[in-house]
Amino acid sequence: MNDYIAYCGLDCEACEARLATINDDDGLRAEVAEEWSRLNGVEITPEMINCTGCRIEGVKTPYCDSLCPIRQCAMAKNHETCGDCGELLTCEKAGMIIGNNEDALRNLKGEGKQ
Repeated sequence: MNDYIAYCGLDCEACEARLATINDDDGLRAEVAEEWSRLNGVEITPEMINCTGCRIEGVKTPYCDSLCPIRQCAMAKNHETCGDCGELLTCEKAGMIIGNNEDALRNLKGEGKQ
């Protein structure tokens, strides 16, 4: 599977936090922090917007690093992604993403980006 497909199936290559990190784009960091703060109802600062990718070695946002229940679960089960889990289609954690994102589900089923 493509290393840039996150445990949940999202495509990290398209993630604005990753793009801000690899391009060292402070303007994009500020935009992402503002949007994510609004969407999540918590304060996220531009300094928090640094991530190389969910399954890629390197820096992660605080949420992705230690708070994301999907990432924590998949790592605890030693799965490459949630696509390796027999509970994928009934999992409440994964359902937060795949229930609203058909591309993520396709990625986890191996039907998406390779």
